[in-house]
This record gives sequence, structure tokens and C-alpha cells, in this order.
Amino acid sequence: MAGTRRTPAADDPLAPVTVAVGQEDLLLDRAVRQVVAAARASDPDTDVRELAASDLQPGTLAELTSPSLFAERKVVVVLAAHDLGADSVKDVKAYLTSPAEEITLVLQHAGGAKGKSLLDAARKSGAREIACAKMTKPADRLAFVRGEFRAAGRSATPEACQALVDALGSDLRELASACAQLTADIEGTIDDAVVARYYTGRAEASSFTVADRAVEGRAAEALEALRWSLATGVAPVLLTSALAQGVRSIGKLASAPRGMRPGDLARELGMPPWKIDRVRQQMHGWSADGVASALQAVALADAGVKGGGDDPEYALEQAVLAVARAARSR
Repeated sequence: MAGTRRTPAADDPLAPVTVAVGQEDLLLDRAVRQVVAAARASDPDTDVRELAASDLQPGTLAELTSPSLFAERKVVVVLAAHDLGADSVKDVKAYLTSPAEEITLVLQHAGGAKGKSLLDAARKSGAREIACAKMTKPADRLAFVRGEFRAAGRSATPEACQALVDALGSDLRELASACAQLTADIEGTIDDAVVARYYTGRAEASSFTVADRAVEGRAAEALEALRWSLATGVAPVLLTSALAQGVRSIGKLASAPRGMRPGDLARELGMPPWKIDRVRQQMHGWSADGVASALQAVALADAGVKGGGDDPEYALEQAVLAVARAARSR
């Protein structure tokens, strides 16, 4: 027997209409799963229909939401609703004015200008809205990781959360999977030592991690990161590129006009604000001569890995050591 619809509320997954807005795939998927889970908790026999925008032809929505003989609960999910054709948009807008009983409609919408009239109509109708925007800032990803552990009822130190973001980067699915794995495998507080045991090898395989350690003057760690990178198949040319970018960033920030506002400085240097903060921390110990000598060393290594030398690995090691020495040239 189908369950009875609860009174719609902003946080009610069984509200008549939910619109998931943004382009972060993990969050969009979770928005749908939350609605489906709530519907099946109310009625285990809930029928779930998921349609691409191209599948929702004129009349399809009316057919899917027509009264059932058995009054079954149904969840209808429209993917990429911003891509709906004009006639289908009319159908959805009409439906929004009078949603069917026992039906939960979920619209996934990118949130941009395309299909904006449909999004506006959904908001005007009082649809429940879930924000699924891309997490482009490291601070947002850090907050996401903290939230994953908190939702699992687990304690993780700030250092552990930061280490996980550093290790896995911007892929929210990988971050969520890592949090789930650590939660399942580890008892007690999750600290940075645990994260290092599970994920440091992966973090060190990043060409940018090699560059970061080198420009910070941490030669031993940079060499270890370099060997991990080469062992895991990172192309040598990517390593020289990352080293060059790291050194150039130091030079650009060092020569930037003093007293500029953060936003103006970011535009002037072509770097996001978070990167400027990181480079500012890395540039202590650098001199103008150090930047010049490091760039020469990286250029030499670049020629070596592109066929100008017999041993690309040796060329990279020498470049890493030269950059690390230059980081202490002041």
C-alpha cells in the first residue's frame, strides 16, 4: 500500500517537486538518491523512472504522472532538465502548478542561463531546492570532507582532513569514497598519520606535489615525490612543466606591485587567490638570482626529457635539487 505524502517542507525529500541545481555530479546523484530512499522508506514498492531530457517528449510527463489504479508512489527524475525542448518545458511548467498525489518529481538543472525559465518556474512554484554547485575552492572541499566524517558520526583531525584534500584533489567522488573507506577501516579518531598510510603514495605521485616540495626547499621530500611520480607513470614532461610553473609563480609574485588588493593581484598574475596564498608561503628564502638559476635548471631538464639527454630521470633529479637549492638562495 502506498504511503501518504507528508506535508511539503523545504527539507522534505518527499516534497512534490525537488530541483537539484548545479554541475557537481556527486551532489546531483545524492539529491536523487535521497528522494528515492525517502520514497521507498514510505513505500517499498515505489516506482522510479529516470529520464534524459531527450526522453521527455511532449505528453510523456502527463503519462508518467497520471493517476494509477493502485495509487502507487512514483519518483520521476528528469536529468539535465535545462536541455528540455520548448514543448516539454511547457508540460513541466504546467505540471508544477498542480503536482500529482503520490508523485515526486526531481529536476536536475545546471543552473545557468540555458533553461532558466524552467528553473524560475520551479522556484516560483515553491519547489524544494538543493544546491549542487561545483566546489572550486579548496576551503569548500575541506568543508565537504569534514561534513562527510561528521555525517558518518566520526571524528577526524583538521590535519587529516587537509591531508586528504591535498592527496586526492578536486574529485568529490574520490574524496567521498576515501572518507567512507577510512570510516569503515579505522577505529577511533582519524588523524593525518592514518591518511598518510592510506593515501600519501597517491598524493606524492602528483607532478605538482613534486614542484611544491621543490620550491619549498624540501629536497628529500621532493625527490621522494619524484620517484613516486615516475614509478606510477607520470610523464617526465609533465614534471618539468610543473617545476617551471612553480618557479615562475614565485618570480611573478615576487615582482608584483606591493599593496595591491587580493582580487586585483589575482587578475594581474593570472592566478586564483588560493594559489597566491600558497605561493606567498613558498617564496620565503627565494631571491631573484635563485629564480633565474632555477628556471635555467628546469629548462635544461626539459631538454633532457625531450630527447636531449640519455637519462631523463637523472635530469629530473638534478632539476629538483637545483630548484630546492634556489629556494634557500636568499
